[in-house]
Formats: sequence, structure tokens, C-alpha cells
Amino acid sequence: MTTEREEPTAPVGGAGPARPTARRAMVGRLSWGLADQAASSMTNFAVGLYVARSLGLTAFGVFSLAWLTYGVVLNVARGLATDPLVVRFSGVADAPWRAAAARASGAALGVGAALGAVCLLVGLGLGGRVGSAFGCLGVVLPALLLQDAWRFAFFAAGAGRKAFVNDVVWGVALVPAMVVAARVGSVAAFVLAWGASAAVAAAYGCLQSGIRPRPAGAPGWLREQRDLGYRYLVENVSLSGAGQLRAYGLGAIAGVGAVGAVRGAELLLGPFLALLMGLSLVTVAEAARVLRRAPHRLARFCLLLGGGQAAAALLWGAALLLVPDRAGALVLGGVWHSASELIVPATLGVAGAGLGTGAAAGLRALGAARRSLRCQLFASACYVGGGLGGAALAGTVGSAWGVAAATVGSSAVWWLQLRSALRAHQPDPIREVRTP
Repeated sequence: MTTEREEPTAPVGGAGPARPTARRAMVGRLSWGLADQAASSMTNFAVGLYVARSLGLTAFGVFSLAWLTYGVVLNVARGLATDPLVVRFSGVADAPWRAAAARASGAALGVGAALGAVCLLVGLGLGGRVGSAFGCLGVVLPALLLQDAWRFAFFAAGAGRKAFVNDVVWGVALVPAMVVAARVGSVAAFVLAWGASAAVAAAYGCLQSGIRPRPAGAPGWLREQRDLGYRYLVENVSLSGAGQLRAYGLGAIAGVGAVGAVRGAELLLGPFLALLMGLSLVTVAEAARVLRRAPHRLARFCLLLGGGQAAAALLWGAALLLVPDRAGALVLGGVWHSASELIVPATLGVAGAGLGTGAAAGLRALGAARRSLRCQLFASACYVGGGLGGAALAGTVGSAWGVAAATVGSSAVWWLQLRSALRAHQPDPIREVRTP
């Protein structure tokens, strides 16, 4: 008879160690994911605030375009390199993990070099402040992507603490780099400072892991992981690409300052964007564990996950509405006035995204790739349509409301698809063997 691997169960009449132990292990993994993302997001938050206060609304908009472009490239690298690493090499023996991490980090470097060259050429063609920002982004992309690759490699190895330490190193290195950039006073200087500090953390990641990235192994890695990599690539890039299209379109319709205002509102909601990203590092793995051990609890797990994030975002947005203008201006400088007008729609958008991530984790755990991809493409189309349609009707504020409506509507689609996937899912008829 086939049996399922289970945690040890307690004798009858006793309090079993299995559930508390499993719960503690889950809390530990989630805690390191949140701690690591908190360090990463605080770094990004500090950079955004410093640049906003140093450069003003228009130049901050230019910096935001480069930042959003980095987000798209980052999702390309994750889809092709590190997402397959996490799926297939989490919890394996040290030797296969090290070999896979060397090739995955090499693939991330290769993506950074290739797309960095494209950014550099685009920057040379555009010229001006926008062109110089894109050119500098092209120079630092390999370092940025390698640093991110180490984070995912450490989580695959169950060493979330190392990922956290690596992000702390990046944050420490940013301090002198930002001071030097402020003395120069240009968008290009801030982009270079941001990338140079990431290079310090990327080099430290090599020391932490004792692994040298293997760019020569990247083609073989991409071939071997193509069944996962290209699907994850489409999923990852669709939403970030939608954000990029919305930013470019908003800049064309309402001006580059509108892009800076939207980015300022995102910075105000930074703690909950960090929460979304931090949990995403571990929620799929946790949902898969719930599915394996107690399939009937998966829907509840996803609802608690998504509902908790949505409620927390709404509470934070309500608190932001109470911030006096003087305090807001102290934080964001000249960007505060424009950003504060977007707090309500931006909060609703983040709450909708938080609710949707619970369903998304469930779909990935179920292996419902087609449903997940359809949801992501639908969400991306709605995001672009709502953002640009709203901008055409009512400028920056209209764009924010359009995105909020699109995000909430897309969240409903995620949950409908999860419900259908749960109904279609038939657990394996395995009888649990328990000790008396």
C-alpha cells in the first residue's frame, strides 16, 4: 500500500508535536521572507525618498522610468533563471543546489548583460536626461540582477538569513553612494550609485555562497528549464510590462511629472508593496505544503493570506489620509502635493492586488498553469487599459482610479479561477497511515 509522507503524529490523548512544529517551521520561513523583503524594500524606499527630495518632480519622473524598466528586466531574469531554480532545487542536497545556483546566477548575469546593452543603445539614441538615465541603467543591470539571483538561491537552499544579510549589505553600501550622487545632483548619478551599491552586495553574495556564477552554463540552463522558464517569463513580464506601458503612456498623455506623482504615491504605500513582495517569496511553497497535507484547507489558507494583506493595506491607506501636509512635504518634498491626491485610489489598488495574490498562490500550488497565465494576461490588459483610459479622461488622478478599478476587478477573476481549479482538483486517493 502506498503511503504519504507525514509529520509524526501524537499518541491518542496527547497534544501532538506535528502541527505546532509544522506551524513554527512555516512561521520561520515566512518571517525570513518578510525580513528579507523588508530590508530590500526599505532600501528601495529610502532611495526613492532621497531622489525625490534631491531632484524634484520632473527629474524624479525620469528616474522612475529607469526604475520601472529595471522592474521589467528583473522579471525577465527571474522567469528564466531564478524561478525554475526555486521550483526544482529547493530543499535538495548541497551539490546539486550549488551546480544549479552557479548556472542560474550565470543566466541572470547573461540576461543583465544582453538587456543592459539594449538599454545602453536606447539611451544613446534618446539623449538628454532620459537617455543618460537609461544608458547608466544598462551599465549597472548585470550587478542588479546578480544580487537578486543570490536572494532566490539562498531561499531555495533554506538559508533565508543569508538573503536578509545580503540586502542589509546593499543598504549599507547605498549610504555613501547616495551622498556622492547628491553632490553630483543628476539622475544619471543616482542610477549609477544605486547600481554600484548593488554590485557590492552581489560580490558579497559570491563570498556568502562560495559559488562563482557560470555565464557559460546559461544556455544549457535555459534549455533544461524551458518548460518552466518561458511560462514564468510570460507571467512575470506581463504585469511589470503593463506597468511600464502605463508609465510611458501616462508620461505621453499627462507629462513626466505625472509619472513622478504615481511613483510618489507608491512610495507612501511602500510597506504594503513590500509585504506583497516578501510573502511572494514563500507563499507558493507554503500553499503547496497545505495542498499536500490538507487539501481541504487550501482555500482557507489563500483567503486568509489575501484578505489579511488587503485589510492591512486599507488600514495603512486610512492612516496616510491623516498625515498633515507639512509632514508629507518633509518626507517627499515637492512630490508630496501631487502624490497625496492619489492615496485613496492607490490604496484600493494595493488592497485589490493583495487579495488577488492569495488566489494566485493557490493556482500555482495546484499547478493550474493555464488558468494562472490567463488571469495574469487579463490583469495586465485591464491595468494598461484602466491606467491609460483614466489618464485620457482625467489626467493623473483618472489614471490612478482606472488602475484601482482594474486591479480590484482582476482580483475577482483570480478568485473565480481558483474556485474552478479547486473543484477540478481531485486529490490522490492516499490513505494516511498513523501510528497508534
